[in-house]
Amino acid sequence: MRYTVSIEIDLPREEVVRLLADPVHLPRWLRGLVHHEPLNGEHGQVGTESRVVLRTGGQEMEAIETITRREPVDLHGIPGATVVHFDREIVAEGMWSAARERFTEAGPGTTLWTSENEYRFSSLPMRLAAPLVRGAFQKQSRLHMRDFAAFAERGVDVRDAEG
Repeated sequence: MRYTVSIEIDLPREEVVRLLADPVHLPRWLRGLVHHEPLNGEHGQVGTESRVVLRTGGQEMEAIETITRREPVDLHGIPGATVVHFDREIVAEGMWSAARERFTEAGPGTTLWTSENEYRFSSLPMRLAAPLVRGAFQKQSRLHMRDFAAFAERGVDVRDAEG
């Protein structure tokens, strides 16, 4: 299953990617985050594996996230025409996914975040259900992007809304 979602954020690209790359901010915008800890390496750097626990709909999912691409490595002084890439793979029981994040300048002080997502399931029931749940996966991705935009632009913290 594959899909692409995007959002425009009313901040300069360099500011957006620095906020996104800083692990201290994850709980403020990543709805349902229970735990995110590097098992090796440094958060956000290529090759780093992290244990991630998310709670959705009363269920917890544990996964291993591996950063597969981050370009440029230095997020300061990024030239205007440069596309910023953040790619990661996530492996959980019965599932593998890849997210390929792209950040481009959409205009003066505005960033376009495009997220290409791919999912593969190992169980026959999930493989058969994938076309039916595609919309739910896209909706979840858009929600995370909107939550990040609200945090980045206005300081909105999803934990306040979750209670």
